Amino acid sequence: MRILGLDLGEKTIGVAVSDPLGWTAQAVDVIRRTTLEDDLAALRAFVDQYSAEKFVLGLPRRTDGSYGPEVEKIYAFAAELKREFDLPVEYWDERFSTAAAQRILLEGDVSRAKRRKVIDKVAAAVILQAYLDSRRSN
Repeated sequence: MRILGLDLGEKTIGVAVSDPLGWTAQAVDVIRRTTLEDDLAALRAFVDQYSAEKFVLGLPRRTDGSYGPEVEKIYAFAAELKREFDLPVEYWDERFSTAAAQRILLEGDVSRAKRRKVIDKVAAAVILQAYLDSRRSN
């Protein structure tokens, strides 16, 4: 079963996909957000291309573990995903995912300009990989 991992931001959506066995996550693309309809249409292309059967959304938590006001936007978007695609949506703690993605890109000696373009999809892959790893360990 393939799973799409999403790092939902105000301006972009980072997209990652699992392999068919659910072992590894791969960064796929960054969607520039415009309207809800356009965002869902862009995601439809990935759902169709990869025959995705589930979404995993990064859920922003503060360092103390509490949820901030942006969580309501994630829940609202998840409701739209469920309505549009009729697929399950799960959440994964995305604390430090952007920092981990930044570290991965720095270790790969990726230029600052290039990092800015890919950071969101790498963060989505970090979120999805953590989710996949947790499923295997359970």
